Amino acid sequence: MRVSYGVPLAPLTTLGIGGPATSLVELRELAEFPDIVEEVRHCPAPPVCLGEGSNVLVGDQGCTLPVLRIATRGLRVVGTDDRNQVLVEVQAGHPLWDLVETLIAEGLVGMEMLAGIPGTVGATPVQNVGAYGQEVSDTLRSVEAWDWELGRRVSLDASECALGHRSSMFKRTRRWTVLSLLFALRRAELSCPVTYRSVAEELDVPLGSSVPPAQAARAVVAVRRRKGMVLNSRERDRRSIGSVFFSPEVGGATAAGLRDLGAPVSRFPDGSTRVSASWLIRQAGFDLNHPLTPGVRISSVHYTLVADDGASAAGFREAVDIVLRQVLDRTGVLLTPEIDFVGD
Repeated sequence: MRVSYGVPLAPLTTLGIGGPATSLVELRELAEFPDIVEEVRHCPAPPVCLGEGSNVLVGDQGCTLPVLRIATRGLRVVGTDDRNQVLVEVQAGHPLWDLVETLIAEGLVGMEMLAGIPGTVGATPVQNVGAYGQEVSDTLRSVEAWDWELGRRVSLDASECALGHRSSMFKRTRRWTVLSLLFALRRAELSCPVTYRSVAEELDVPLGSSVPPAQAARAVVAVRRRKGMVLNSRERDRRSIGSVFFSPEVGGATAAGLRDLGAPVSRFPDGSTRVSASWLIRQAGFDLNHPLTPGVRISSVHYTLVADDGASAAGFREAVDIVLRQVLDRTGVLLTPEIDFVGD
């Protein structure tokens, strides 16, 4: 366990915005976690967890609560289940991109469409990370976590985690710190069916096709790169947190009206019908590179927000509100931010 004081948090996030942490505790070995519990036991609230900072906006004044950076690494096959699925245990600080690449190399399918997503594996159940037809809930079996309210380690079945569209019981609360995860994958030579048109077009295959998992992953990364959604793929738009807004749920006449306008309205794994947030932003009159507040603008390649020099947390939040209000005024659909706001 390593404790540092007055640590700038901006360099630890992909947006590069925000003030310092009064104290930063780094967890590199899971065996050290009891020491961290002792270190923060006198604090008025549980620590703020930070992985790779890819979905985080830190306040300009920083954070007075201890910030716990999860930097544990490692994964291992622990056996098979009664359906002959391979069970893989992963430490919470392990990079998601590395997990996906390792699974593909081992001939295990179920997460290949998550290729290119930044962040740690421990962050994936918090908002049920998903892309291009796959979600973490498809393969997650259980979560080991520290329950700060009960003061003990708990094991949670995936069915107990309230996993929904970019949501879970871990979202918007610091009650639990995810320590490790168990996934169930299947051995196969072909990927899950390709259900997104952009990925199918990249692969030059019909929708619903299955291809070697490595090919599927490369196609997904290529699509993400064109949108500036692969970290450091585009220097000018590199300070991003990916999707700023949830795809909002729509139904009935609203969904039908949006489809008539050509909106991408899709059925999601949780049973909800949702419309693309980026389509709504474009429909509301925003252009690529559109300036919003000092240092904050629409990306040059995709309808999301990015930061430049001079950006601040307050300015970024104001930019979020500007987009939210204009989308509501022009389309009648209310967007909801999916960013984790951290700090004082």
